[in-house]
Amino acid sequence: MKIIDSIVEMQGVADSLRGLGKRIALVPTMGYFHEGHLNLMRIGRTLGDYLAVSLYVNPTQFAPTEDFEAYPRDFERDRKMAEEVGVDAIFCPDSTQMYPEGYQTYVSVMETTKNLCGRSRPHFFRGVTTVCTKLFHSVKPHVAVFGKKDYQQYVTICRMVRDLDMGIEIVGAPITREPSGLAMSSRNVYLRPEEMESALSLSRSLVEAKGMYEKGERESRVILDRVRGIIERHPHAKIDYAQICHAATMDDIPVIGEQAVLALAVWVGKTRLIDNHVFGEPLDIDHEDSNRGGR
Repeated sequence: MKIIDSIVEMQGVADSLRGLGKRIALVPTMGYFHEGHLNLMRIGRTLGDYLAVSLYVNPTQFAPTEDFEAYPRDFERDRKMAEEVGVDAIFCPDSTQMYPEGYQTYVSVMETTKNLCGRSRPHFFRGVTTVCTKLFHSVKPHVAVFGKKDYQQYVTICRMVRDLDMGIEIVGAPITREPSGLAMSSRNVYLRPEEMESALSLSRSLVEAKGMYEKGERESRVILDRVRGIIERHPHAKIDYAQICHAATMDDIPVIGEQAVLALAVWVGKTRLIDNHVFGEPLDIDHEDSNRGGR
């Protein structure tokens, strides 16, 4: 496995691979890998002849009050984990290359970013779409794999790639969860033991919402009332948002139709967690007490 820290070198490798007719797959990450990242890599491994993983903690998607400096980092640990799942290269540029002095060019996707995280973190998506554009220009992938835990991000990247004719296939991967049902995230390391029960309120509320939908409930307000009730009874949980949106536009919808996603962002102590469920799709959570969550 190669470690490539130069944009120019990465572009040269990509040009050579494309010249040989090889298919390049990319998994963009900010590192501190967990099983969810590894699952994205395993999917990427099946989609291309050459699998690159980018590892870059992107400063432009963090506000000054957020956890950029504290974001967990362990390159040697990540390197070993990536190598074990068959990654061909880790692309790890630094910020002097990604955002050199005088940098002033950004990419914005206007509509899918207005709601949800776009309201509470207005800086976030411009940073994500800009860094992904730069990564795409560096790695030159035919296909890129994104986790659907960051569902609004996934939809936004799909929109950007279509709108800018980038010619990249975007593959969305299912959420990987802990045995408890908690969606895997690098930020889970911030959770204190006494906060874990509150953290599980997200996945428990999704199980409840799924059950209501399967019994025929389609009114967003009714489902959201139950979801919020489950989360708010936990002492360490504070809802940032709990909304039901159209799964392609990310606009709020009063009645659930064919494409709808329940999206959650919840502060648990000082840790902001996100989770979601697309109605009509499987939800692989096995809470023994999930049916008691809203009672």
